Amino acid sequence: MEAEKADVVLLGVGTCAEDLGLRLAGAGVDVVGIESGLLGGECAYWACIPTKMMIRAADLLQEARRIDGVAGHSDVSPDWGPVAKRIREEASGDWDDSVAVARFEDKGARFVRGRGKLTGPDTVAVGDRSFTASGGIVIATGSKPVIPPVPGLAEIDYWTTHEAIKAEELPGSLIVLGGGAAGCEIGQVYSRFGVDVTLVEGRERLLPAEEPEAGEVVRKAFEAEGIAVRTGAMAERVESPGESVVVALSGGEELTADRLLVAAGRTADLDDLGLEAAGVGRSNGSIEVDDRLRAADGIWAIGDVTGHGNFTHVGLYQASIVAAELLGESAPPASYDAVPQVTFSDPEVGAVGIGESEARAAGLEVASVVKSVPATFKGWLHGPGNEGIIKLVADRESGVLVGATSVGPRGSEVLGLLSAAVHAKIPIAELQSMIYPFPTFHGGVGEAIGAYARGLQQVLDPTADQSLM
Repeated sequence: MEAEKADVVLLGVGTCAEDLGLRLAGAGVDVVGIESGLLGGECAYWACIPTKMMIRAADLLQEARRIDGVAGHSDVSPDWGPVAKRIREEASGDWDDSVAVARFEDKGARFVRGRGKLTGPDTVAVGDRSFTASGGIVIATGSKPVIPPVPGLAEIDYWTTHEAIKAEELPGSLIVLGGGAAGCEIGQVYSRFGVDVTLVEGRERLLPAEEPEAGEVVRKAFEAEGIAVRTGAMAERVESPGESVVVALSGGEELTADRLLVAAGRTADLDDLGLEAAGVGRSNGSIEVDDRLRAADGIWAIGDVTGHGNFTHVGLYQASIVAAELLGESAPPASYDAVPQVTFSDPEVGAVGIGESEARAAGLEVASVVKSVPATFKGWLHGPGNEGIIKLVADRESGVLVGATSVGPRGSEVLGLLSAAVHAKIPIAELQSMIYPFPTFHGGVGEAIGAYARGLQQVLDPTADQSLM
């Protein structure tokens, strides 16, 4: 087949590649986007956007339940119908990307539906078509769910996050395999809508990628809401007798529920991409890239396939660097010292930089402080639903924060200040000299910094006395 010509070929058009393609096409670049799924990817249709709609609805329910003893009395009747309807409307009715495709093409880009494959250093094949890119190829095929090799799992009708988000009716009970961000977020949403939820995490705590204190706060909050939590327990067998699902755990316990959600993480989607034909290397299941996101001569990679965190904001950051490369503009090289991440559970868990154990493993002389949110002024005033901590990890030698965690109400927003501090390497003395508005949740950062500056090395129990400190 004769190859069609293009300036840039996007191999995968999720959120970050869509953004890149629109920017390039708007600058007059001849762009071809190749995508087998929905243009816009996981974030728009299956992850960031619909899950936050679900979480907003669930949080409203829980806030209403917290009225008793503070502002009167409330009776709440959960209804999943409006949530499912809103999600479908956002997804253009029934997961239809025609609006996104039209927007892409209206900018002058071309769109091809199918699974593309590299056939050389500057060529991509998709179906019975082939494209030669004179300016470059950008690999952005995203990630796919990790399905653990649990005996019996392949024989049953389990859910991934797609099915959990697409559900129009909720089951009576749900077992969630995986206590990471997705498992915690969806599990708590379902529980707040009346589903009997059990979270199963093979490692020793929920949110194992976060600081230990964060996972403990979330676990206590979940159990207080009636969510059953099993940590340090591996699923050894799954079966489906009749209409139910049975999960046998290490240690002998058997769990039974109407549905099973597998939320065991995600892995880069690199199947059948022909990477070898283009001289693209892999490392630890991801595409190797330099600090300009180059994977080979004339080939770049962005997003989940690079292994720098499965976050939309990281992919968009990388896309901006590649856009500058392809348009002949200047941009700083990629740096991942201050990547923020948030789990939108309640309490929210935000983190930036590196954790305490990681900092010590890197040979840093570390000082840390943990401040209980209920023991801050705003946390005490907030009352019900105020569980949380602020943890600061500092390098004693440089006097700057290398990592921080914000757990609690508005934890994701408090993270903004901490992210700026870690990114800009602002001296702790400068942070201490700031004037923090009173009383605010982010003012708790100032209280934690004050504790650090006084040399306090304490971990305050979030369930302990909530007197002002």
